Amino acid sequence: MDEPDGIIQYLRDSVALLTENLPLLLQGIGYTVALTVLGYGFALILGTVLAIFRVSPIPPLRWGSAVYVEIFRNIPLLSLLILIAFGLPDVGLLLPYFWCGVLGLTLSSAAFVCENVRSGINTVPVGHAEAARSIGLGFFGTLRFVVLPQAFRSMVQPLVNVFIGTVIGSALCSAIAVSEITWVTQTLNIQSGRAVVMFMVAGAVYLGMSLGGAALGGVIERAVAPSQGASRSKSRTALDVTAGAQA
Repeated sequence: MDEPDGIIQYLRDSVALLTENLPLLLQGIGYTVALTVLGYGFALILGTVLAIFRVSPIPPLRWGSAVYVEIFRNIPLLSLLILIAFGLPDVGLLLPYFWCGVLGLTLSSAAFVCENVRSGINTVPVGHAEAARSIGLGFFGTLRFVVLPQAFRSMVQPLVNVFIGTVIGSALCSAIAVSEITWVTQTLNIQSGRAVVMFMVAGAVYLGMSLGGAALGGVIERAVAPSQGASRSKSRTALDVTAGAQA
């Protein structure tokens, strides 16, 4: 068999292998999507709460959230997943491996979400918060109605980066036997010996999810971005308020 015929036969066998195992591949994709959506969704909630703690006037909350961020931002995700999956049973906590993966992704991603939200909060002029407090809004009211809506505009792309990191990090859940797409393609590779085809499929899944998240982030960013005219108007108003406050 000459080389072109061998390549054609290889492609035919690869397509046949993928077609035969399509239900298993779709199941793996489903687990990957579920891990990413749940892990990132819980991380958004936990990370936002931690960011609020970091800017709160209560020192223990600031210190506790800072310690959390420093710990979970610097622990490799793989080590964290293994620690959760095989360490929790030693203390009497039994979780399915899927939920161990969700928990690991949540704890790790929340640390990065916290820092991104905190950075976004710091972009809001101090005068806006002072004006909110001057009309009777408390700490949480100021955050909810004044600070966070403005901060969200600068947080979209950093949060998209965290989402992409969560997508890629979900591949490490294969190390604790979660049957997501990397685990499925690795299993099929062991059975068929077609590593290139199998991991190209896995790579295409992660690439598609990452690009989809980036595209959605771009849409959200454009939707929340103020128009140029509105930006000028708000800028002039902010300058006038600041000038009055200084006077």
